Amino acid sequence: MSTHKHYTGLIDRYKDRLPVSASTRIISLNEGNTPLIQLQNIPRLLGKDVNIYVKFEGLNPTGSFKDRGMTMAVTKAVEEGSQAIICASTGNTSASAAAYAARAGIKAFVLIPDGKIALGKLAQTLMYNATIIQINGNFDQGMELVKEVAEHAPVTIVNSINPYRIDGQKTAAFEIVDDLGFAPDYHCLPVGNAGNITAYWKGYTEYARDRVCGNRPIMCGYQAAGAAPFVAGHKIDNPETIATAIRIGNPQSWDYAWAAQQESGGWFDKFTDAEILAAQKLLSQQEGIFCEPASATSLAGAMRDIASGKIPEGSTIVCTLTGMGLKDPDTAISQCAAAHPVTIEANLDAVKRAILDTL
Repeated sequence: MSTHKHYTGLIDRYKDRLPVSASTRIISLNEGNTPLIQLQNIPRLLGKDVNIYVKFEGLNPTGSFKDRGMTMAVTKAVEEGSQAIICASTGNTSASAAAYAARAGIKAFVLIPDGKIALGKLAQTLMYNATIIQINGNFDQGMELVKEVAEHAPVTIVNSINPYRIDGQKTAAFEIVDDLGFAPDYHCLPVGNAGNITAYWKGYTEYARDRVCGNRPIMCGYQAAGAAPFVAGHKIDNPETIATAIRIGNPQSWDYAWAAQQESGGWFDKFTDAEILAAQKLLSQQEGIFCEPASATSLAGAMRDIASGKIPEGSTIVCTLTGMGLKDPDTAISQCAAAHPVTIEANLDAVKRAILDTL
């Protein structure tokens, strides 16, 4: 009989590092344990001696890293007797909150910006049966409304201002160290609301404190040019980018993200939508890994900084890919020439010609 321990999810795996007890009812969809994939072809294209890994969080149950925080936030909400949760969202948080609320048997309310949510994320939120409230405004306005309404209604906020969200998300740093056997030299990630950079830094810091790893990585946060408050040094009133997951001008984890950057000796940078989409396409076509646009910002940043020498040769780099590509099918299809394939006759000669013409 196998003695292998079967973990049902990240709370079960890391319960000694999370605020749960033996009597806590864990709300889980077997999230976490996502693959750390070493890139093979892109480093060769760069012509640099570096080890680049991607932490593919798109393989969580609802297709994004949000599930890590949501399993904790909903578990604690249920433990505290809450019957409903609420969040503002650019898409991924709403999908995750709705799924975990369904699992827990409680109600989910989500505020989303009208017309500014990727189709895949909207489809998920609808199917999980959340109550969707579309507002004529952006994420930042939605976030302020959520904070206000929570003072007047019996709902638990599950955005990353909920500290249990950060606790859940820090487990991604644990997994990276557990997989590699050490902490990377650099950790690159997209920054929107900044809960993720906050959580990773917390995770690495806890592991270093307990001597699970000897060092902490330099944290590199990358934003879209039209939504880059950390690069600007102040909030952005009307953020715009095709990378909807990071279309945020007033990050809720502002102070924590600055602390992660400064304590680690890292930096923030920004990329145009064209640069973000080019990185998304390159990752898909060179490595077979399909992430959503915002995720590719981390790879765009790593590639630029490796090429410039800011990240030196010999480094081990981890890039967080926050969500899977099917979250935003419209954006993917719109940038592919083969999205409208030519139709040919159904005979052998025509098929042979179509193949040979492209070889």
